[in-house]
Amino acid sequence: MVYARCVVALALIALAGCAGETDGYDSYPTPKDFPVHGIDVSKYQGDIDWAAVRRARVKFAWIKATEGGDYVDSDFQRNWIAAKEAGVPRGAYHFVYWCRPWRQEIGWFEANVPVDPDALPPVLDVEATPDSKTCKRHLRRSQVIPEMRSMLQELQRHYGKRPIIYTTVDFYQAMLQPNVFSNYPIWVRSTKYSPPVEYGNRKWRFWQYQSDGYVPGVPGKVDRNAFFGDDAQWRAFLRRSRTGSQSVRPAEPLTSALASMGSW
Repeated sequence: MVYARCVVALALIALAGCAGETDGYDSYPTPKDFPVHGIDVSKYQGDIDWAAVRRARVKFAWIKATEGGDYVDSDFQRNWIAAKEAGVPRGAYHFVYWCRPWRQEIGWFEANVPVDPDALPPVLDVEATPDSKTCKRHLRRSQVIPEMRSMLQELQRHYGKRPIIYTTVDFYQAMLQPNVFSNYPIWVRSTKYSPPVEYGNRKWRFWQYQSDGYVPGVPGKVDRNAFFGDDAQWRAFLRRSRTGSQSVRPAEPLTSALASMGSW
C-alpha cells in the first residue's frame, strides 16, 4: 500500500512528502496516508445532519462565517451550534475581499464569530479573485503581506489562538512562496496533485484534497481535507488549540502508528 511505503520517508523529511523514492508523482503521499480527515462547509452544502457527520468519522469541520466586511454565511450560526452539539470539532473561516480595509474585514469576522475556547483556530482564507465583478484590485505582494500580517495578528489577539492560513496554489505561488508566514499553520488546496507537487517543501498542516466528496449527513458535495498527523497528534493539536498554545511544528513526523492503519 502507498501509505506503508510513504511513512518512513515522511518521517525523514517531515511535511515535504515521499519525494526521495522516485521522481514520479505516485511516490508522493496521498490522502490515504493520513488517518484524520474532515470537511469544510458553507450554505451550499444545505441542511447538514451533524450527528450523521460525526458517525461517519469526520474528525473536524471548517465552517464559512464571513466574507469581506458585510457578508455572513446564512447557515453559519446553525452549523456552528449544531456541529458543537454533535461533538465535531469546528472552526470558522473568513474569506478575504481585497477591496475592503483589513480592519473592517476582521472586525466583521469578530462581530459574527464567538470566542469559544473549544473552537479550532480561526482561518484566514486568502485567494486571488480575478473574476470578481466588484473588486478589480491588482494584488501586489508588497501590499498584501503587510495586510495579511495585520489580519493574522488581530485574529490571534482577539481569539487567543494562532490563526491558520488557507491558500490556493496560484495565490501561494504569487504571494507566499516559499516560506512567507512560515510561523503560521497553512491549509493548502491541491485537488489534482499531492501538496509537494504544487507547494514544494512548504510545510502544511491541512490539505484540501477533494472538492466533490460525499459524506453521510451532508446533502450535497463537500470539500474533504486531511490533517498532517496521526490520531495522537490530532488529539495533541486539539489540546494546544484549546489552550491557545498551538504552533507550527515542522519537524514533527508521522508516528509509526500509521504503518498499522488499515486502508482509509
